[in-house]
Amino acid sequence: MLTPHHRYRCALGKLQPNRTDLDAVKEEGWRKQRILVINEADERLDLVEREIVRRIGERLYGKGGQRDG
Repeated sequence: MLTPHHRYRCALGKLQPNRTDLDAVKEEGWRKQRILVINEADERLDLVEREIVRRIGERLYGKGGQRDG
């Protein structure tokens, strides 16, 4: 007689976080709230765009990520 083979599921499996698609979160933030999150080294940007992002970041937050004033 064959009995069904049941897989044991650990109760802690429910507590494991789901992976978040960060690009989808960034896109949703831009579309809904007009918040833009950009990595200066993003390969989708050309050299001029990277420089613009760097300058905006330094103007808002200072060099090395430290705020002015």
